[in-house]
Amino acid sequence: MSVQDLDALVEKKKIFDFSHITGDFYGGLTAGIVALPLGLAFGAGVFPGDEQLGATAGLWGAILVGFFAAAFGGTNTQISGPTGPMVVVFAGLLASLTAAVGAANPDITDPGELLIAVIPLLFASVILGGVLQIAMGVLKLGKYIKLVPYTVISGFMSGIGVIIILLQTSRLFGGKPASGEVFDAIAAIGPSIANTNTTALILGALTLAIVFFWPKAISKYLPGTLASLIIGTIVGLFLIDVPTGADGALDYANASAPLLGTIQAGIPDFLIPAFSGDTIMLVLQAGIVLAILGAIDSLLTSLVADNVTRTRHNSDQELIGQGIANTVAGFFMALPGAGATMRTMVNVRTGGKTKLSGMIHGLVLAAIVLVAAPLAAKIPMAVLAGILVKVGFDIIDFKYIKTLFNGPRWDFLVMAIVLLLTVFWNLIFAVGIGVFMAALGYVKQIADTQTEAVASAAPADIDDAERAVIDSSDGKIMLYDFGAPLSFGAASDLGHYMRLRAKQGVKALVLDFSRMGGIDVSAIRAVETIALDTKASGNALFTVGMSDKIRKMLKALDADSDLSSDNAFDTRLDALNAAASGLKA
Repeated sequence: MSVQDLDALVEKKKIFDFSHITGDFYGGLTAGIVALPLGLAFGAGVFPGDEQLGATAGLWGAILVGFFAAAFGGTNTQISGPTGPMVVVFAGLLASLTAAVGAANPDITDPGELLIAVIPLLFASVILGGVLQIAMGVLKLGKYIKLVPYTVISGFMSGIGVIIILLQTSRLFGGKPASGEVFDAIAAIGPSIANTNTTALILGALTLAIVFFWPKAISKYLPGTLASLIIGTIVGLFLIDVPTGADGALDYANASAPLLGTIQAGIPDFLIPAFSGDTIMLVLQAGIVLAILGAIDSLLTSLVADNVTRTRHNSDQELIGQGIANTVAGFFMALPGAGATMRTMVNVRTGGKTKLSGMIHGLVLAAIVLVAAPLAAKIPMAVLAGILVKVGFDIIDFKYIKTLFNGPRWDFLVMAIVLLLTVFWNLIFAVGIGVFMAALGYVKQIADTQTEAVASAAPADIDDAERAVIDSSDGKIMLYDFGAPLSFGAASDLGHYMRLRAKQGVKALVLDFSRMGGIDVSAIRAVETIALDTKASGNALFTVGMSDKIRKMLKALDADSDLSSDNAFDTRLDALNAAASGLKA
């Protein structure tokens, strides 16, 4: 069965399948519970202390992205929502836009007013990213996104994990949250340690202990992240003093240790996105980054889901679903999201089978937000920081890092450079440079394989009759089988290696083009060089199986003058016999 047949089967599946409703309900319910603390933590990490956004944006990101990506996506068991990579990019954009808007409007000095000016631009990038993802799906680009090499993905994801940990470190000590910029986060760590809030440190350490050492047997029924949220909040009720304000309400902003504070109940407001000339490039760049990053993140999770469930996802439909979800999230000021591996695995392991599980996951979260929002006010920020540190730790690819020195050095270099560029420079450029380096490594590997073949007088797959002719020539006949299109990496060295073989006593060269389907300019010039060198040294050159397509290309670039048609044969044996006869003459 061909790939096209498999894709056709995927597309013919029912849109909604209610035959697994029980498993889908438990899978969606459990995934929703797991997503709750992560949504709170991601939202509070991006918008600390903001009642309208803050944790609300994270929770509604999980709700909207989770529901719509499941309803319109192409992976049955995928659970989507805010993820570490997406949130890191989003936080970085918030910092960049805030700086740009602040510089353009020096009269705005109040941080709250500045944030209000930034919000329409910020979520315009989310909407743009969603629209671009829809376009990528419609244009059927999903299969190309999955071609990003593993070393690049490993370095990028590990870099994201490091960024998340750096951004949350100061909060573990009760310090003020750092901006989305890595260098600001690093700079904030020292002052936070110097002015440690003991209560916050205790709660942060307790959270880290729970999320890292929570028993696996219990996590099947109560996930460690949810347990840390519940236990840390209960302990915080006894350790953190919350004063009463002048109006008689609790003053969460002046608590003895930082708290989440009030989050907005009900459905968030609908936002009309906006653009400005000073920030349009930032918004455009961020939209592109969010689209590409969300696509890679989601399709990788889809592959994981395929491996576990033995199914096949529709990558282009998945991109459309993710695009619709992020577009809707942007209009309601919710965090952007992507496919989440951990939540998807929880869904599968607890019975999720169809798209309904992801939709139920979103509805469960919506019910929690609409009913229990007031209960979130006393969640300590240090607890949420501890949860996110564990998220960052899990994203780092320690499995590959442990074996780095056992594999090719070039792969190690690609991974390390992508990681460093991701952390300290620019996420999208890190991926681009990583893909470029990985491509160079691949070309070098193919080139080495092709040029190494020159070291042998004949390819390994020759038959007995062909080998007999070569052996009887005492090393004076060489047969080279291109085997595949000649890479431009090998083309530049091929002439040099052929000259070395000529100096070693080769008097007749047979070039087999039978399996070369196409040829580029680099390969044409390499063949021309070989022909000229062979003629100049007084040796004979024979060709085998040269197609009309290749012959026309050589002629079009005036590279066929030294390839005599009298020495062109249809089979290797005929060419070898002709070469042997020439040696005897």
